[in-house]
Amino acid sequence: MSRAPELDQRGQSVSVYAIVVLAALIAATGLVVDGGQQIAAASRAEAVAAEAARAAGNAAASQRLAGYGQATAAVRAARTYLAGQPDVAGEVRLSGGIVRVSTVTRQPTLFLGVIGIREVIAQGSAEARLVPTGADG
Repeated sequence: MSRAPELDQRGQSVSVYAIVVLAALIAATGLVVDGGQQIAAASRAEAVAAEAARAAGNAAASQRLAGYGQATAAVRAARTYLAGQPDVAGEVRLSGGIVRVSTVTRQPTLFLGVIGIREVIAQGSAEARLVPTGADG
């Protein structure tokens, strides 16, 4: 009478170890790749805010040279620039001669969606100081 061979327990423990290590590697890859998405989104939000503030400053300077009120033109220019950026939402405020631009953008994740994180959100901000002239100041 022959005995059935006993199952080797090492094969099962190696399989569990391999699954755990593979899951950890996928999670680490997800953090690196989607962390890059976060950095790219933050860079985009900051760049758009800076460009909108720059547009406000340029519009204010043009209006100042022409002798017209600069505040309205500055805010309009910043809002127009933001409206041309479909992937970025923004807000423009004028207070005390300073145009403040705040932006928000969202980027979908590539790996972290597996654990429920579907997107990364980034914010940016910039400001431009309007130099008062005459009655506009």
